[in-house]
Amino acid sequence: MTANTHTRNPGRAVAAGLVFLAMLLAAFSLWTAIPLSWVYIASKVSHTQFPSGGPYAVVAVGIVSSVLIVAWLIGRLNNLYIRITGTNRLAPIRPTWLKSMRDTGGLQSSITVVEAVLMGSVMLAGLALTLWFFLAAGSPIPNQ
Repeated sequence: MTANTHTRNPGRAVAAGLVFLAMLLAAFSLWTAIPLSWVYIASKVSHTQFPSGGPYAVVAVGIVSSVLIVAWLIGRLNNLYIRITGTNRLAPIRPTWLKSMRDTGGLQSSITVVEAVLMGSVMLAGLALTLWFFLAAGSPIPNQ
């Protein structure tokens, strides 16, 4: 069974899309939810504004362990995506206006699903940071 026969089934396409979305959300949490959650937890552990090394250790160990767990989860979701679609690569997308009349359609490089997920999550995290900075962060200059 080839990759094309796997993706022709609409149910498989929806399942592959949901797995891709789950991978994207898990990867997005690497840059947002995991660090913010562990900093929040450490702030609740600390009883002073000038803590010793304890809360910092909580943040460091928590972030590293959480990232390892999420990376394992992304790997499992990637295996599920491969079982659903039959491939770990995304179909190359090239606009028609960029194709040459002599384009033979030979071997084209494509990116893997994990590469697309990680690149997408970094772009989403950058967008989230930009929106937060300009819309929600407020000014550090005191109003007088």
